[in-house]
Order: sequence, then structure tokens, then C-alpha cells
Amino acid sequence: MGWRILADATMVLHFAFVAFVVAGGFLAWRWPRAIIPHLIAAGWGLAIALFRFGCPLTWVEDRARERAGDASLAGGFIDTYLTGVIYPERYLVQVQVLAAVAVAVSWTGVAVRLRTARSS
Repeated sequence: MGWRILADATMVLHFAFVAFVVAGGFLAWRWPRAIIPHLIAAGWGLAIALFRFGCPLTWVEDRARERAGDASLAGGFIDTYLTGVIYPERYLVQVQVLAAVAVAVSWTGVAVRLRTARSS
């Protein structure tokens, strides 16, 4: 039972991480110090997407599911829980572009807010 809880908790944490990668820059509009953790998270997310690095959260979830007697994820976290579930697989590239646009817009907003605050 404990391994299954760990696997599920890791899955929830992974959803939160992906949401933070996509939208966390908008938090920095209100809390400017949030931009540093967001830069790190977005960089890690980009590296995983571009270079197909294995994500440590996926590894933890897989090991916990295996120890609980369940099958590990057939693919990565995105492949299992998002692609084909939240959006059709054929739109993967468009979703990735939209995520990148959201990050760019959030960072632009942070820069504008910081510049405005400094000039006041």
C-alpha cells in the first residue's frame, strides 16, 4: 500500500511540476522572486523535451508502481497522462509550442513589471 501511495503522490507532484513549468512565470508577476525557480524548472523541462532526458519523477513513479505490483508507465509522464488523454496525440507539437509561448509571455510580463517598478 505504501508504494502505491508514493507512486500516486509522485504523479500528483509531477502534474504540479508540469503546471509550474508552463504557468509558473505568471506567479512572478505577483511574486518576482518566483522567477528564479521558474527559470530552473523551465530549463529542466526544456532539456527533457529537447534531449529526451529521463525525468527523475518518472523514475520514482515507475519504481514505486513496480514495487506495488503494478506496471510501470508505458512511456514517460507526458505520454501516459497528457498526450492522447488531455489533447490528441497529433497536436503534441502545437501543445509544446503553446507551452513555450505561455512561458515567453510570462517572462515578458515579468520583465515589463520589473522595469516599470524600477522606473517608479
